Amino acid sequence: MSEVTHQNKSRPDPVSFMEAFIYWLKLGFISFGGPAGQISMMHQELVERRRWISEQRFLHALNYTMVLPGPEAQQLATYIGWLMHGTWGGIVAGMLFVLPSFFILVALTWIYLIYSEVPAIAGILYGIKPAVTAIVLFAAYRIGSRALQNNLLRAISVAAFIAIFVFNLPFPYIVLMAGLIGYIGSHYMPDKFRTGSHHVKAKDSYGPALIDDNTPIPEHARFQWSRFITFVVIGLLIWCGVMIMLAMQYGWAGTLTQMGWFFTKAALMTFGGAYAVLPYVYQGGVEQYMWLNAVQMIDGLALGETTPGPLIMIVAFVGFVGGWSKAIFGPDMLFLAGVAGASIATLFTFLPSFLFILLGGPTVEATRHDIKFTAPLTGITAAVVGVIVNLSVFFAYHVLWPDGFDAAFEWFSALIGIAAYIALFKYKTGIVTVISFCAAAGLSYTLLLGYF
Repeated sequence: MSEVTHQNKSRPDPVSFMEAFIYWLKLGFISFGGPAGQISMMHQELVERRRWISEQRFLHALNYTMVLPGPEAQQLATYIGWLMHGTWGGIVAGMLFVLPSFFILVALTWIYLIYSEVPAIAGILYGIKPAVTAIVLFAAYRIGSRALQNNLLRAISVAAFIAIFVFNLPFPYIVLMAGLIGYIGSHYMPDKFRTGSHHVKAKDSYGPALIDDNTPIPEHARFQWSRFITFVVIGLLIWCGVMIMLAMQYGWAGTLTQMGWFFTKAALMTFGGAYAVLPYVYQGGVEQYMWLNAVQMIDGLALGETTPGPLIMIVAFVGFVGGWSKAIFGPDMLFLAGVAGASIATLFTFLPSFLFILLGGPTVEATRHDIKFTAPLTGITAAVVGVIVNLSVFFAYHVLWPDGFDAAFEWFSALIGIAAYIALFKYKTGIVTVISFCAAAGLSYTLLLGYF
């Protein structure tokens, strides 16, 4: 459609809260493809087709969510919902982006824990695991090609890899040091820490939008100290209220209490997307608290890749397996324990995301182009690339040598992993498609082994 035709379009009619509700619910069920795919899906629907928001306003919101910890696609949905219909609009948009994947993942995790030893399921998982390793490695490449624009940022990435791989330094320390380097760099080498725009560029006119470039900021989106303080108090009351109830019921050392505390910290460490927080979740969930083992972590990532919603929903898998494995409600209530763990993990992971939008939305313009604000995040993103490479090495070890270096090398897993990476890198194949083919290959291979 030509630009002239675009410009002849009339401004869309106002969107009711229910109409927006239906769209956000639909998005929650079809939001496959990771953050890039989800953001592209929202752009196509909200900017190009429905014209609820203009290209510039969409990118304005996107640039803000890109520098926040947390899942940027979910936060972008929350931001647009908030801009359109106020606080409840943002809450509904953000929740509906997450809830469908939560229920789907809970169901799949229960099936996984019950039936993972069934030969057919085991064969599917055998094929998926090397695919997940390739996906994580490709994520490191994709983020690195965008983030590592100069040798200084590449050096930060290499140093982060060495810190976690050789010295097993906790992920939060790496984030803090990278942020500090970025902050210092903003004063002495600002050009090294400047970043460009993300994902898409404003170059097309799709006609007048409901929230257009020059549409005045609505009253609910203007900064007010009273509103700011109210949101802070409500957020703290929710967080403290749930934490206090968990501590009183189960003690500070209780599984659910520790999950609440751990996933709160994880929510503040997700600079650079879900892949960035996976090493931290692994360190805590597998090594520190032993809620699940390394193989289950890989399987959980595979389930997260094949369900709609943000990939960070893997925390629901970790919480479910943790509640189940610790039998927090006794051996006869494992499913309820899993649901409780998944619910706590999800609540404490996503609560900060809503607060970031509701608190920071009105002041976006004041910080979006401030190098002192963005440089620490640039340094953190560079470090995240090295950390993700470490995660891919960890996955590769457990996939290719599941019983240790002294045992046999899984050559067929290696072939699946190489094929998956080539499909992702060279042919730009979708993640769900790659996982589906690898699952079929794994199932066929194990069935052949059983037959012969």
